[in-house]
Amino acid sequence: MPINKEKLLQRSEVAKHRPDFVRAESWRYKRIKPAWRKPKGVDNHQRKQKSRGRPGLVKVGYGGPRAARGLHPSGYTDNLVYNTADISVLDPATDGLRIGHSVGARKRKIIAAFAVEKKFKIFNARVSPDGNQS
Repeated sequence: MPINKEKLLQRSEVAKHRPDFVRAESWRYKRIKPAWRKPKGVDNHQRKQKSRGRPGLVKVGYGGPRAARGLHPSGYTDNLVYNTADISVLDPATDGLRIGHSVGARKRKIIAAFAVEKKFKIFNARVSPDGNQS
C-alpha cells in the first residue's frame, strides 16, 4: 500500500476532469504530433479561443492539488541526490531518492548501498544492492 494514498487519490480525481491538451492542428496534419505546444500565432484560433470545438489551453487552474505536487506515483516525495550527505537529511518513511544523472557507476553503488542500509526507496538505482550493474 503506498504512503500518501489519500493525496494520490485526490490528484487522480482532479486529473479525471482535466481535458487532454493537444497541439493546435495536430488532428489535421500527420506531421504535427499531438504533444502540447503553446499556440503563439497572431491569428491562431485556438489561442484566441475563437470558435467552439477547439481544444482548451493549458492554464494554471487545471493544476493538481498543492498537497500532492512533487509526489512520485508510489506516494513518496521525489528527491534528487548526488552523494550520501544529501541522503542523511532525508526521512526514509516519507522521502524517496532519485540518483542524479551525472553520478557515475562507482559512486552510484556507494549511494545505493547507503540508501538500502537506511531503508530508502530508490526510483532509479540501476544497481542491485549486492553491487552489480543492471
